[in-house]
Amino acid sequence: MVEMLHERGLRSEHMYMAGFASIGISVVCWAISQKFEHAGVDRADRWGIFVGEWAPTFIGLGNALRTYEK
Repeated sequence: MVEMLHERGLRSEHMYMAGFASIGISVVCWAISQKFEHAGVDRADRWGIFVGEWAPTFIGLGNALRTYEK
C-alpha cells in the first residue's frame, strides 16, 4: 500500500501536513458543532474526536512513506 501511495505522488510531507490539518479541523468542527447544533456538547465532542482520530493515521502513513523513501 505504501508503494502504491508513493507511486501516485504522495510523499511523507503530504501525510504529515494532513495529520496536522486534521488536528486543526477537529478543533474547528468541535467549535462550530457546539455553537450551531442544538444537539448539545456531547455531539460537538463526538465530531471533534471523530476528525481528531484521523491525525494518527495520517502521521503513521507519513512515517511509513518516510521509511519507504529512504
